[in-house]
Amino acid sequence: MDNGTIALMIPVLALLIPIIAIWTQHQRKLEEIRAGALTESNAQAAARAQALEERVRILEAIVTDKSYDVAAQIEALRDPALENRSTKQ
Repeated sequence: MDNGTIALMIPVLALLIPIIAIWTQHQRKLEEIRAGALTESNAQAAARAQALEERVRILEAIVTDKSYDVAAQIEALRDPALENRSTKQ
C-alpha cells in the first residue's frame, strides 16, 4: 500500500464507523419491536387458551352432571315443539 491509498482509507474508515454504529442501533430497535410484538401475541394466545380452558371446564361440568339430561336438550334443539314443552316444565 502506498501513502495515497492509506490517506484515502483513513477518512473512509472514519465515515464507516458511525454508519455501522447507526445500523447496529437500528437492528437492535427492530429486534426490540419484534420481541414486543411476540410478547403481545403470546399474551393474546394465553388469554384465548385460558378462555377455552374455562369453556371446557363448563362443558365437562355439564356433561358429568347427573341431573342434566343431555339427550333431551339435544332433541329440544332439533324439534322446536319439544323445546317449547321442555321449557314449560
